Amino acid sequence: METEDAAAQCDITTEPYVISVKGLKDNWQKWCNDHREYQKHNPFSNGGSMTAQPQRGQEGYGRPPEGSRTEARGKEAHSRLGREVEELCQAIRDLGEGREGGRPAVRFGTLFEHYVDISSKVVGVLLRARKQGLVHFEGEMLWQGRDDHVLITLLH
Repeated sequence: METEDAAAQCDITTEPYVISVKGLKDNWQKWCNDHREYQKHNPFSNGGSMTAQPQRGQEGYGRPPEGSRTEARGKEAHSRLGREVEELCQAIRDLGEGREGGRPAVRFGTLFEHYVDISSKVVGVLLRARKQGLVHFEGEMLWQGRDDHVLITLLH
């Protein structure tokens, strides 16, 4: 694009091709203005004004811009995790026996052995399901081997 502007300013009727000073000045000024505009939006530049960022408590704080690829990836990951939680609940229904008012329950060791073939993130998915109020188990974290006896109860 710059070469097209420079070629337009070039006087091709004389030998050697002479580029006018006005054409060079215009090209330089255009580049400077474009660079200044770019630096206004660059969070790592030392000057200029950046676009207003939402502050804590405002709408949109901690969220990617609407319609961005980051937002799309986040929604896709959220739905993928939702499917994994559903698969985990189905595995508990299939493996568990009725306890505590007919609710299915299974020991962590049994669930781990079965579910690890489906996903290696069984503990993370269990923690997410507990946060959503779908399962209940004692303790903060479950460890393979040590917590194989812990009972996991499906609440919904």
